[in-house]
Amino acid sequence: MQLKIMPKKKRLPAGRVALILFLCQMISALEVPLDPKLLEDLVQPPTITQQSPKDYIIDPRENIVIQCEAKGKPPPSFSWTRNGTHFDIDKDPLVTMQPGSGTLTINIMSEGKAETYEGVYQCTARNERGAAISNNIVVRPSRSPLWTKEKLEPITLRNGQSLVLPCRPPLGLPPPIIFWMDNSFQRLPQSERVSQGLNGDLYFSNVLPEDTREDYICYARFNHTQTIQQKQPISVKVISVDELNDTIAANLSDTEFYSAKPNRERPPTFLTPEGNTSNKEELRGNVLSLECIAEGLPTPVIYWIKEDGTLPTNRTFYRNFKKTLQIIQVSEADSGNYQCIAKNALGAIHHTISVTVKAAPYWILAPQNLVLSPGEDGSLICRANGNPKPRISWLSNGVPIEIAPDDPSRKIDGDTIIFSNVQERSSAVYQCNASNEYGYLLANAFVNVLAEPPRILTSANTLYQVIANRPALLDCAFFGSPLPTIEWFKGAKGSALRDDIYVLHENGTLEIPVAQKDSTGTYTCVARNKLGMAKNEVHLEIKDPTRIIKQPEYAVVQRGSTVSFECKVKHDHTLTLTITWLKDNGELPSDGRFTVDKDHLEVADVRDSDGGAYTCVANTTLDMVSASAVLSVVAPTPTPAPIYDVPNPPFDLELTDQLDKSVQLSWTPGDDNNSPITKFIIEYEDAMHEAGLWHHQTEVPGTQTTAQLKLSPYVNYSFRVMAVNSLGRSLPSEPSEQYLTKAAEPDTNPTAVEGLGSEPDNLVITWKPLNGFESNGPGLQYKVSWLQKDGDDEWASVVVANVSKYIVSGTPTFVPYLIKVQALNDVGFAPEPAVVMGHSGEDLPMVAPGNVRVNVVNSTLAEVHWDPVPLKSIRGHLQGYRIYYWKAQEGSLKRNRRHIEKKILTFQGSKTHGMLPGLEPFSHYALNVRVVNGKGEGPASPDRVFNTPEGVPSAPSSLKIVNPTLDSLTLEWDPPSRPNGILTEYTLKYQPINSTHELGPLVDLKIPANKTRWTLKNLNFSTRYKFYFYAQTAAGSGSQITEEAVTTVDEAMASRQVDIATQGWFIGLMCAVALLILILLIVCFIRRNKGGKYPVKEKEDAHADPEIQPMKEDDGTFGEYRSLESDAEDHKPLKKGSRTPSDRTVKKEDSDDSLVDYGEGVNGQFNEDGSFIGQYSGKKEKEPAEGNESSEAPSPVNAMNSFV
Repeated sequence: MQLKIMPKKKRLPAGRVALILFLCQMISALEVPLDPKLLEDLVQPPTITQQSPKDYIIDPRENIVIQCEAKGKPPPSFSWTRNGTHFDIDKDPLVTMQPGSGTLTINIMSEGKAETYEGVYQCTARNERGAAISNNIVVRPSRSPLWTKEKLEPITLRNGQSLVLPCRPPLGLPPPIIFWMDNSFQRLPQSERVSQGLNGDLYFSNVLPEDTREDYICYARFNHTQTIQQKQPISVKVISVDELNDTIAANLSDTEFYSAKPNRERPPTFLTPEGNTSNKEELRGNVLSLECIAEGLPTPVIYWIKEDGTLPTNRTFYRNFKKTLQIIQVSEADSGNYQCIAKNALGAIHHTISVTVKAAPYWILAPQNLVLSPGEDGSLICRANGNPKPRISWLSNGVPIEIAPDDPSRKIDGDTIIFSNVQERSSAVYQCNASNEYGYLLANAFVNVLAEPPRILTSANTLYQVIANRPALLDCAFFGSPLPTIEWFKGAKGSALRDDIYVLHENGTLEIPVAQKDSTGTYTCVARNKLGMAKNEVHLEIKDPTRIIKQPEYAVVQRGSTVSFECKVKHDHTLTLTITWLKDNGELPSDGRFTVDKDHLEVADVRDSDGGAYTCVANTTLDMVSASAVLSVVAPTPTPAPIYDVPNPPFDLELTDQLDKSVQLSWTPGDDNNSPITKFIIEYEDAMHEAGLWHHQTEVPGTQTTAQLKLSPYVNYSFRVMAVNSLGRSLPSEPSEQYLTKAAEPDTNPTAVEGLGSEPDNLVITWKPLNGFESNGPGLQYKVSWLQKDGDDEWASVVVANVSKYIVSGTPTFVPYLIKVQALNDVGFAPEPAVVMGHSGEDLPMVAPGNVRVNVVNSTLAEVHWDPVPLKSIRGHLQGYRIYYWKAQEGSLKRNRRHIEKKILTFQGSKTHGMLPGLEPFSHYALNVRVVNGKGEGPASPDRVFNTPEGVPSAPSSLKIVNPTLDSLTLEWDPPSRPNGILTEYTLKYQPINSTHELGPLVDLKIPANKTRWTLKNLNFSTRYKFYFYAQTAAGSGSQITEEAVTTVDEAMASRQVDIATQGWFIGLMCAVALLILILLIVCFIRRNKGGKYPVKEKEDAHADPEIQPMKEDDGTFGEYRSLESDAEDHKPLKKGSRTPSDRTVKKEDSDDSLVDYGEGVNGQFNEDGSFIGQYSGKKEKEPAEGNESSEAPSPVNAMNSFV
């Protein structure tokens, strides 16, 4: 049986490959594991593990070390050949072999020469199971010969001519590195005009006077021996036309001056290569270097093209000012004609280089070691390619297979050796040699015939810790012959884990694609073959992922200020968290201005060099997350201020690496308009399903110009890119080319799957259909399946078209169903859908709540209790209980129910009690309770009646004062509109108000409840009274109503008082005063117009007229009158003896009984129950009267008293 790694059952993401490769190495690369315990009793043929390179250039000044290391069981012995014959190291005292190794050490430092040991060496490692051989190792000493001595004549040439300075370095091993310097060991500057060719020569397209120097020196550096050889200096002198004419003038007549134009311009010609065409041959995998150097004036510019194709974008580089074209990792596809074009203002010239790519042999499939058990079959395959195609030859234990001992179990078929019914004697090491004229490949592969029971190499009780929602890989490295089968179990009594949930790799690894918290536990790996069984336990712990919950944000700060970045991280508390800050992906500067404190980075005294990307990296032992923000440093006062704007749109969109489910999009950013681009937004259009509608695809940082995009099947994609900076988003780029992906089965199933009945005997299954983008292919349909929970039936299913609803008829009422909806198309089915719970249709509840009880809390609140109804009688989803209650007259509940206004209160869920607020006191109520489901209400419970107790009454409906006399007033009122009980009596309070707003004593009077009229006697004449009136029940006093009234005036006293304002003499006096003032004003005006002076002010000061003196603010004239007129408000009784001054300001020294005692200063307010609601005078300004209540007319007597 052949022991090797077969293709995995499921494709692994890139992140998992490293661990899987590690697990595979022990079997695929070595076949027999190197576990020390196994090697104690497990035989193995030799395997070469280390050897010197095929072309081995040595330093002749040091000892020669030729490596050859191998492993095997028993340990192999080593022998060498030199130039094809046995190399007896025992006969050469300078040659030793290291113990337990095949490595040779040749001691030439003490005596001997390296050239003596030059040759082709090959190592053989041998034990009882076979022999492995190394490559042919060609040993050559390095050489660094001296330059051939030559006499170099000075070079003199005219300004503008071309020049080539030859180097011609000595041939060394390996070839030297060439460079040009001067006597001061300074490299000579190079440019498009002056440059060094691949052969080391120095080329001048045209010379200038500054090229004159005497020390053009070519150096050859031999790296292997660390030596530098120097050519003789070359002298160059460049002379101008004027200098030529001066030289000619000294020897010739004036008519023979040199008349050529200085710096004569000319079209390009090639200095190298020569002619119009040339050929170039290169080996596959090497670097192809093509060179064109041209001369001309002005200096030519070089361009490169490939005649029959395009230059590879990612492998093409231009060197030496575009004079050299390099293509790395060259392959046969790079063969063809390459054209270099030299161009200046006077013309162009081209040269064609025909490139042929040959190839030394390279592996298509190298032979792999085989471990077989007796009687099994297997094969060794050796496939290589090259140009020309290599020849394959086989060796057995280092001997050509044609002359090797015969083995009946093997058969050679070209590049394959087939083994059948192997036995232990079939063990051997086979060599495959693939060679052509450009090189060879040699590979050792052994066949080891073993019979071994299973062994598990993974350490017992290994603990694996994995982040949640990531793949978990549990190792079970094993060995056995025949190849054991592997099974995994979870827990002590678990069944074998199946590959529909887990991924079982053939190297023994168990993969949990998405590890969850419930994946934690103990897993057992069991290996079996016909010779026995082995098992091993490992443990898995799932940890919470590390998340950055507050990322650093982009910042623009002025130079010299301070900036802070915040990075808050949440992680698994069992793991150790480390937060590291980076700047431009490197360490933070070692500067005290940078302060890191927990989750903050602060940069003080910001400088221009501080600008860049700052990254917060949060590490645990299991995972790492990072977030970055860009810091832009601006000048405090930029002059002139740059114009900031949103970026220009990106352009040159290109799609590459086009795969079934991914593509790479690249673009060129537009101008950022002085604000750094923070991110790029990529959108896509699906021309097949939603043409013209663009959707968000992804976002990438502003420093990135490529994005690997995940694609969905059966979508005709176009992409566009928008750039974003701190000022906003750019316009979209032009759309990319369209890319149509292949159809595939749906990835997802419909969402929002529900099962609800619209009738008592059906089940309506609804779902949110997949959109065209999610269909992944043509012919989208849905498989709808349902199963009555706790029933005996099987799943029923139906396939429907692209709809969103299916109705199942004939179902029992309100029965739970298991439901699933699976998407499918012409390619296949989506993954198995999730099962959801639904119910068939509801019906009205059958039973009313029982044992309804009412507890009256107070006059406006009652509490209701009831017993819940049985769940089965609800016949639907319980939504709550509903209380109907109404106010009714005793004995008329049934007779007038249709005309009664009912109120409803609903209590959600399964509550069995509730409060009824807002009841009217002293009322008779009835109620019932019903249960509610999704269909409606059930029957009502029997009516329950209850009474509310008495409450305080409302204010009397009205209060009027009629029939005022000198000493009496009559009050009439209407009872309260809401007595809220049985009235027991009325309370009347009143007090007098005098002309200065002082309140007299308060009188309290009780009036029987059956009265609606009352007369007050023995009152003072011509006096204002304020009344406060309210009703009472057994529960207390109600709200009060207020009113004011005035008793009539005594006519005898009024006749003795004279109103001065109505007297004739007073009117005449006032008219005379006004006339006199008018005459004085006219005289003053006339005198002033005539230029004379009239000392009006002095005379006025000397003869002050009391009639024209300014009125004092506090003289009190008409003050009481105006105050009376404006005082038309309700007043709360004040303490006896208080008064208000004529200036309407309450003075503390006059009375300690201020308005503060009744409220918040002069603005204090009370409610309508009789407390203060207006405001008494607290200001000097006169205010208009407010309100529409009656007010006493101004009394002539009071006016006269005030004036006097």
